[in-house]
Amino acid sequence: MEVVVASSLLIIAIVPILKALTAVHLNSTRMERKTKSLLLAQAKLDDIKARTIYGYSSSYDQTDTVLETSYLCNVDDTGSGSDIRTMTVSVGYDTDGDSGLDAEEVEVTLTTYIANRWTS
Repeated sequence: MEVVVASSLLIIAIVPILKALTAVHLNSTRMERKTKSLLLAQAKLDDIKARTIYGYSSSYDQTDTVLETSYLCNVDDTGSGSDIRTMTVSVGYDTDGDSGLDAEEVEVTLTTYIANRWTS
């Protein structure tokens, strides 16, 4: 009888602990994806900034570009032809595996202005 009661108490105590561990694991995975998305988005913006020094007139629009395994990137380049352009980089984890970055999959969106450094 004592073993049955002890086992029951142990099971009652373990279930909430396992639920908490599962929630912690899911939050950890989500935060890891956001952090990775932020790093990839910043690297993409740095790459675009470097390329605009000599290729300012080029368009840098991109859709569903694979950055790393299941991470996808969209680049929205507005203001082509003017001296100041707006670059918006959205990066996220492709959870459904359709090779497309849907709105609910976007983890990070970074926006910056890029000026033409070589004006005549």
